[in-house]
This record gives sequence, structure tokens and C-alpha cells, in this order.
Amino acid sequence: VSPWDIALCATGTAVAGENALVLAVLFYTPSLRAPMFLLIGSLALADLLAGLGLVANFAVRYLLRPPSEAAELAAAGLLLAAFSASVCSLLAITVDRYLSLYNALTYHSERTLGFTCAMVLLMWLLCLGVGLLPLLGWNCLRDQSACSILRPVTKDNAAVLAVTFLLLFALMMQLYLQICKIAFRHAQQIAVQHQFIATAQASSTRKGLSTLSLILGTFALCWIPFAIYSLVADSSYPSVYTYSLALPATCNSLINPIIYAFRNPDIQKSLWLACCGCIPSTFSSRPRTSSDV
Repeated sequence: VSPWDIALCATGTAVAGENALVLAVLFYTPSLRAPMFLLIGSLALADLLAGLGLVANFAVRYLLRPPSEAAELAAAGLLLAAFSASVCSLLAITVDRYLSLYNALTYHSERTLGFTCAMVLLMWLLCLGVGLLPLLGWNCLRDQSACSILRPVTKDNAAVLAVTFLLLFALMMQLYLQICKIAFRHAQQIAVQHQFIATAQASSTRKGLSTLSLILGTFALCWIPFAIYSLVADSSYPSVYTYSLALPATCNSLINPIIYAFRNPDIQKSLWLACCGCIPSTFSSRPRTSSDV
């Protein structure tokens, strides 16, 4: 058994457990029903399925005897669908944050829960379609020379997925740059109107920028090397390179709950109430502003 596969399986188990906790908090807390929390739930569900996919891939490779092509394709399809949904959920959260600042006055009336549910459902149907591609012919089981590092996906199809991912990342970066501009403009307007809170507003803006840096930096470090490697490499490359880049990419699903869920004040309150039945006296109750991106 490869130590790399054991590491991926262990990571998948941790990812599944962590995101299951997020889903449980969202499901059992009636106050967390806003569109923003639905998007966080979509991200947690995608990462949960990604973790289960890593475990299933390990089971198919080492525990299923005799090996089954259908099981291998199904495990690969689950990973494709889950990670596609994870990236799309991250993009949806980015778009939601942008709209909450750009259309601050009409955001809550336009972004209803029903509309968000419809968009999330459409996104998941698209990602499930991507997951079915290995079963529908996007595989190299009959021609091993055509395999990519994402076996059993072919090299050409892996290149399509990698280019699509890079385009989505570029769109996310552009949206976050626009969020920065809007947040700075809001901070300056508030500081001019209420000079006595200028220092607090500057601190809030710096916190927002540090959050943006954390989001983009983590996402880029985890996924960009693996996406670029998928463009240039094929199955003939040493597998250690693939494993060393795939493991950080899967760890992004381990980091997502920390960035998007556990740092949210409302989810923190629910976790404290669930764990010890109380909220710490040091817990901040300051309302979020548009700069807290």
C-alpha cells in the first residue's frame, strides 16, 4: 500500500468529518437559513463528498477484489463531481459577496432563499454531469497511453478541466479585486461622514483585506500547481509528483470550513451552544459591515 494513498485516505476522512460537522450545525440551527449559509452548506456538502470520494478511491484500489472497472469509474466520477462542486461553490460565495456590496440596498430583496436554492440546484446538476463523464467515455481504461495524471481521465480531457479551473480562478480574482475597491470606497465614505469611527473602520477594512488574502492565497497555493501540472504532465511522469501536488489540493477541502464556516460569528455561536451550552463573554457581538468581506 502506497504511503501517499494512505495519506490521501486519511485526509479524506478528516475532510468528511470536518464538513459533516458544518452541515450538522447548519441543519440543526433554524436561524442559519439565509442564502449565505445555503452557499456555505453547498461548499461543505461538496467537500464532504470529496472526502468520501478519496476514501472510496482507496477502497476500490486496495480493498475491492477482483478490481472493478465500473467501481473505479464511479469513484473517479464522485471525485470529479465533488471537487467541481467545491470550486463552483467557492465561486458562488465570491459572487454573493460581490453582490452584497455592489447592490447593498436591494441585495436582501433580490437574493431570496428560493432564488439561491434554484441556482445551487442548477450548479449541482452541472457538476453531477461532470461526474458522469468518466462513465460516459471520458476514460482511458482501453488505452493506457492516453491516460493523464488524473487516471482514468484522458490527458486531453484533463487539460480541458484544468483550463476551465484556471478561468474560474481568474474570475474569482477579478471579483475579489472589485470587492476590495468597493470596500475601500465604503470605508472612505463612512470615515468622512463619521470621523470619530475612522480608526475602527480602517481596522475593519484591514481585517477584510487580510481575509481576502487568506482566501485567494490558500486557494491558489492548493490548486494552481496541480492544475498547471495537469496541463503539462501525463501518466508517464513519476507518480510521486502527482501525489505531492494532489495532496495539497485535497487539503483545500480541509481548510475551507475554517475560512468560510468556523470564522463566521453566527456559526461560532451555534458551535459554542452545541458544545457547552453557552457563549463566551469575550465573544464579539459587533455587527458585520460591508468592509468585512
